[in-house]
Amino acid sequence: MKQKIQLSDHFGYRRLLRFTMPSILMMIFTSIYGVVDGFFVSNFVGKTSFAAVNFIMPFLMVVGALGFMFGTGGSALIAKTMGEGKFEKAQKIFSLLIYVTIVCGVVIAAVSILFLRPIAVLLGASGQMLEDCVIYGRIILAALPFLMLQYAFSSLVVTAEKPKLGLILTVAAGVINMIGDALFMAVFQWGVVGAALASALGQIVGGIVPLLYFSKKNSSRFVLCKPEWDGRSLVKVCINGSSELMSNISMSLVSMLYNAQLMKYAGEDGVAAYGTIMYVNFIFLAIFVGYSTGAAPVVSYHYGAGNTKELKSLLKKSTVIILTSSVVMFACSEFMAFPLADMFVGYDAALLEMTAHAFAVYAFSFLFAGVSIFGSSFFTALNDGLTSALIAFLRTLLFQSAAVMIMPLIWGIDGIWYSIDAAEIMSVAVTLIFLIGKHKKYRYW
Repeated sequence: MKQKIQLSDHFGYRRLLRFTMPSILMMIFTSIYGVVDGFFVSNFVGKTSFAAVNFIMPFLMVVGALGFMFGTGGSALIAKTMGEGKFEKAQKIFSLLIYVTIVCGVVIAAVSILFLRPIAVLLGASGQMLEDCVIYGRIILAALPFLMLQYAFSSLVVTAEKPKLGLILTVAAGVINMIGDALFMAVFQWGVVGAALASALGQIVGGIVPLLYFSKKNSSRFVLCKPEWDGRSLVKVCINGSSELMSNISMSLVSMLYNAQLMKYAGEDGVAAYGTIMYVNFIFLAIFVGYSTGAAPVVSYHYGAGNTKELKSLLKKSTVIILTSSVVMFACSEFMAFPLADMFVGYDAALLEMTAHAFAVYAFSFLFAGVSIFGSSFFTALNDGLTSALIAFLRTLLFQSAAVMIMPLIWGIDGIWYSIDAAEIMSVAVTLIFLIGKHKKYRYW
């Protein structure tokens, strides 16, 4: 029987990969069942509904992003507090975060459902695409509190030294989602309603099961207790997690901008092609995000404990893992561009050609994305939310927005596909500048 890995351990490559692998698989599986959603919508409901789901999805990700903020920011503070030996305080912060997440989820869901139609119109949806956006979005928003809990727990279970629990929950939620997709769309033919119901059921399971687990005595570090208001800790959590909030909001806003540009240059086919690329993109980036999520509590713990030797080791090993993964992902994406495009849009020859070409160009971004994703997460783990947020803001909002607005003026629709590559290269440069500039303060090399 393998010994349980604790945050206080020394992490070699094998132990680091063992500890982070559940988080990596969790993020990959989350992305995969998103891909399954897209596959069923595209092939069993139609191109317009597929475009509608991808069109409204960025807004839905924006409103759910607070769950990521509470989870990642909370994990950083809780693990650092544990490293300082303050376990009782860490448990109180954990409980407060869960209750705050639930309240925020209910309020945001109610407001978003009320204003969803005018928001979809403002974003540019019309006709049948607008109706599909509203139907799909309102059903998903009804499950928003559970989705936010699922996002928060994806980080917090790692800090509780239960990364495998997060993986099990994600697999269970994903299986329910995929079974729902097959039943509701392929068998019952409920269309976009079926797609939304399948996703909502998965989100409910992903949020409520860990809530029940931590509400009673368990084998983890934490159990939910009576909350105590701690405004100072909550502010620290929000600052620490601001980069993840910024990343998710920015990615969603940029996706809306991409959709607007693609509607202008290529119509619904362009949005459908981008949607296909995004599904695959989510799976590949999930490896970087999952590794960063799994490693972050370890970094936070040793930073709180003042163990600079372990910090140096963690950064060095993480760099090797990230760079190796980047090369492998790029090679795989170039090789799989056409087969993956064919799986989603093979029923339309012109759309297939556009999607395969776009994905081959987009694939270069995988060589660079991991450095910035890990760099931002690394500073979050060091409780330096400002630096982390700045990296995330520049990468996901400023650089991508500027590139997707300017480059199509020169290269047309190809400029849209090349814009992500340019943005990721600039983001790596900024990340390296911060890592070099901050190393004396945090002593990670």
